[in-house]
Amino acid sequence: MNKPPRRRKKATSGASADSASAANSVNEDISQQEDPGSATIDVTAVEVPELTEEEQRDRLHLERKVERAFFEAGKALTELRDRRLYRSTHKTFEEYCRERFGHSRRQSYLLMDAAVVFDNLMEKCDPMDHILPTNERQVRPMTKLEPQQQQEVWVKAVEQSGGKVPPARIVKNVVQQIMERTQAPNTYQLGEVCQILAKDNPELRGKGGCWGIVNHVGEFSCAVRTWDGEYTVGLQHMKSFNYLPQECGQMQQISDRISRVYSDSLEETVKSLLQSLGKLNRPYLTAVEEKLLSVLESEYG
Repeated sequence: MNKPPRRRKKATSGASADSASAANSVNEDISQQEDPGSATIDVTAVEVPELTEEEQRDRLHLERKVERAFFEAGKALTELRDRRLYRSTHKTFEEYCRERFGHSRRQSYLLMDAAVVFDNLMEKCDPMDHILPTNERQVRPMTKLEPQQQQEVWVKAVEQSGGKVPPARIVKNVVQQIMERTQAPNTYQLGEVCQILAKDNPELRGKGGCWGIVNHVGEFSCAVRTWDGEYTVGLQHMKSFNYLPQECGQMQQISDRISRVYSDSLEETVKSLLQSLGKLNRPYLTAVEEKLLSVLESEYG
């Protein structure tokens, strides 16, 4: 009778035996610990060297250069405008800023206004305190105030911010409080060109964005003459274009020309053209606009 074949035992490699032995050893080591989760790991600390006095001075100097960037830009733009250093390549300061820096006219004048306020605040604030505006938006709410009021606003805004540079929101709130307390005077002047802001004022519906020329200054409002009439506008619904006197004169001439042409009996297409001229945000007409207005003057003037 044939005997059944004998089963061969699988050979166990030395490596497997060693692995099993190592695993058992680890398990034994872990089991011998009272709490494996409480095991500590030694980490070598890396010492961070303190700044030297020279490095601290360099840091402060560079930080202030970053913070004063908007101020330096405003000062430079003011000099470029006042000395008309753009005249060899551009007819107007507005065109120069747009093509050279990518600025709208409003951006350039906001920076110039901010530089004036910053200069004033430097006289009041101790430079060593390092608490001065760091961007144009923090300064913008103060541009219509008197120098002494600007300093008062900044000091109070810093206090309300816990001794830190205040955000524009806090500065704006302090400005509003001071204006309500002191009833700050109307700073608009006769002949000044401003834009009408019709938001939240149904009486100015259809006039939003139109420019007008101030011909009467009241305590809290102005009488503003636009391309189709005269309106009384509260200060909160006006925004100055900050035009130079010569530019205001140019806008006055354009306004007079449009007024002589306009009447309610005009065709709608003519009215639409005059209305578009009444919303210009620059103190001059392009060559095409000049030709169109001249045609209307010869036809209806």
